[in-house]
Order: sequence, then structure tokens, then C-alpha cells
Amino acid sequence: MMKYHVMLVTGASNDISGLTELVESGKVDGAILMRSTQGDRMLQYLSDRNFPTALIGTCEYDNIIQVDTDNRASAESLCSLLIGQGYRRFAFIMGDMSYRVNGQRLQGCMDALDRYGVPREQQLIYRNFISMELLDSIISEVIGKKAECIICGDDVICTRLMSRMQAEGYRIPKDISIASLYNSVNLECFSPAVTAINVSARQLGNETAKQLIRRLKEGAGDIGPGDKTERENNRIALNYEILVRKSTGRIYRL
Repeated sequence: MMKYHVMLVTGASNDISGLTELVESGKVDGAILMRSTQGDRMLQYLSDRNFPTALIGTCEYDNIIQVDTDNRASAESLCSLLIGQGYRRFAFIMGDMSYRVNGQRLQGCMDALDRYGVPREQQLIYRNFISMELLDSIISEVIGKKAECIICGDDVICTRLMSRMQAEGYRIPKDISIASLYNSVNLECFSPAVTAINVSARQLGNETAKQLIRRLKEGAGDIGPGDKTERENNRIALNYEILVRKSTGRIYRL
């Protein structure tokens, strides 16, 4: 709509050569990063150059536009809701912990445990889950140690978990409940559908692009008001909702 051309670039997180070539040759006016990691070299480079940049996520650089939901608060809300339903023994399966969002979500869950006096040491925590080969052993341990609810770090992990558990004959939520800290259409299609935190990915992308265009047009000053967001400097927090579905219905448990 704004007549901008868009170039999609992929690469390893530790290789910023493609990005630096684009920036230093003047081939691009701005950048949108789709994720952030701990010690992110791309973000540091773009911030040091004060290059117009927007991030879907959060970082420590004040001159980077940051658009995200409050992942820590949303995870705390979901975990608190489950504790309120009577769950006390959880298993948390998180993805690559170098991604900031995974650390934020896990910390939010720990905040909920602390708030309601649920001992952390009684919970099962699996970090850096990236290999399907580990899933069977995780399921066996979770069931063997009588966890009541598995909280997945994102929809990809949850989709794999639900598919495997249902293929093995586990009844959700009668045998164990499952929830996800991020929603997708996949989680709506399971029977039962999966309780999850819902954030509009389309809105995230739209708001991020809109704010970068505004920065390019107006300079590095105030990025202005927007729709249904909360702002602090260049940080924009979009709303989230918790979709309570039958995968965590304790009423269905034997």
C-alpha cells in the first residue's frame, strides 16, 4: 500500500555479513527482525549504526522499535489460571532458550508458581527442546512422575506433543492436561482443542511494519499513537487473550 519494496533475508544468527552488505551499500532503508536472541549480533550492529529497525520481540536497545505482547505476563496469567483450577504438578517443555521469548515465558510461569506458593522443585522443566527423538522419553518421564498438566512453550512443540500422545493412546485431558503458551490454528483442530495464549501474528506484523514506515517518514522522534497498544518509548505491547479449551478441563479427568 505504501509502495515499498520488501526483501526477505535468511541466515545464521552468528553471520551478519548479508545484513551488513545490504545496510552499508544503501540497498535498504530499514530493517525488520522477526526474532531476537541473547547477545544478538544483528541487533547490536543495527543499534550501533542507529539504522531504522523494528523488531518483533524485545531487546535492550532503546533505539530499536520493539513490537510484542507481554510474554512474561501472559504466561503468568495462563499458569495462574491453571493453578486456580487445581493443578499443582506441571511439566514445562520449552524450546531454544537462546530466544528471549522462551526465557520470558518460562519466567512468567515461575512467577505464577511463586505467587501461589506452588513449589518449583516439584515441577518438571525441559529446556532447549528441539529434537523429536527426545519426545518419547519426556512423555514417559512426565507420565511416570504423575505430572497433571504439560505446558508447552509454543504451538510447534504442542502440536508435536499432542500428535504423539494421541497416537500412543493417551486421553487428553483424562490422563493428563495440555496447554500452550502460544496459539495457532493447529491447536484448534485437535480433539480436544488446546488451551492456549492467543496473539494475532498478523497484527504483530502489521504493527511492526507500520511503525517502521512511520519512523522512516518522520525520523527517529515520537512513533505516535496506534490501535489497541500500550507504549513506553519505542516499546509497543499488543493485547493477548487466553483461550480456555477442553484440553485443560479438570471436569473431564477421571
